[in-house]
Amino acid sequence: MMKEVSIPNRIIMTPGPVEVDPRVLRAMSMPILGQYDPVFRGLMGEVSELLKIPFETKNTHTFAIDGTSRSGLEAAMLGLIEERDRVLIPAFGRFAYLWAELAERAGADIKMIEKEWGGTFEPSEVIAAIKEYQPKVLAMVHGETSTGQMQELKEIGRYCQENDVLFIVDAVATFASTPVKVDEWGIDIAVGGTQKGLSVPSGMSTITYNERVEKILTSRYQKELGLDPKVRNKRFIKSNYLDLSQIQRYWSAEGINHHTEATSMIYAIHEGLRLVQAEGLTDRYARHKLNEQAMVTGLKAMGLSIFGDPATKLPTVTCIEVPEGVDEAALRSTLLSNFGVEIAGSFGSLAGKAWRIGNMGYSSRKENVLLTLAALEASLLVNGAQINKGEGVLAAMKVYQEN
Repeated sequence: MMKEVSIPNRIIMTPGPVEVDPRVLRAMSMPILGQYDPVFRGLMGEVSELLKIPFETKNTHTFAIDGTSRSGLEAAMLGLIEERDRVLIPAFGRFAYLWAELAERAGADIKMIEKEWGGTFEPSEVIAAIKEYQPKVLAMVHGETSTGQMQELKEIGRYCQENDVLFIVDAVATFASTPVKVDEWGIDIAVGGTQKGLSVPSGMSTITYNERVEKILTSRYQKELGLDPKVRNKRFIKSNYLDLSQIQRYWSAEGINHHTEATSMIYAIHEGLRLVQAEGLTDRYARHKLNEQAMVTGLKAMGLSIFGDPATKLPTVTCIEVPEGVDEAALRSTLLSNFGVEIAGSFGSLAGKAWRIGNMGYSSRKENVLLTLAALEASLLVNGAQINKGEGVLAAMKVYQEN
């Protein structure tokens, strides 16, 4: 007979997923309601309103899509792109290439501009590329977890709004932990997730979009309705499950059936967003910045080097250069097997050369920072690294004492 599932306790300090807030787990244990139960529909309405807080938007259409963060990214791209539309994608890390794949699958003509990993684009560089290529859509990553860098968006978004370019942003790594000012920055569609700053299990994607996008979706939906059903799926929106025009109608007061909602995940995201509201954005962002400061100070005190441009560092991810002579994967194994602490490696040109420590949501706590630094120091010493012994935790504690 199969044994009952037994899960070990972990201190999850990766760039996602992160530790789920216990209050979210409690909410998920509540009884299941039908998707058209008035209580449940009320919760969905509240989720839509609560989502406007971390997105800092007044958009009418702000809701959640069943599926991991990638479902929201794909739905955004499919909703805007028709065959041969031009899409410009600036890449300064791994996840811009996901935008490129999604755009390609949607039938777009793609132009990429690339920045060496470890930095971001000057707004003028992106604007110059827009002027040259004249795209319908500009797709960018806000917080790039592969490199620990964060892109400035306000000036770029303003240019897009003034020049009729649709601006879509992957805010998965920054949503609910770092400012994402959708309205102020001129973002047409922003996509977030649940498993990072919100501290909810992976399984939903958060999305918001403005009237410019709604007009496109409505136009394409009306055209699709006029087609012969036999050819309808060969035109316009190529996915039923990720058709924003249909999901929008499901979340609206119309409540037109599209799928069976993931009930427990709605409970979870509702509680996660309620906790964001209760903490307040100012205090929430300050907590992440303080824990980032303590972590970086402690790592540097050990003698470790932080990868990337410090001026554009992502507050929710710290990328560390692996010291010479240390096996990157072996160190992570030592951390996990001896201390129950999980951090991440990296990708592409940084594979085997960098560790990534997350600082997101419920995982962003003083005790997690101090325990991670202590466990990392011991693991580094066991794996033969030459570091400053006993300095990391003390330096981080001093940051907390001074704040």
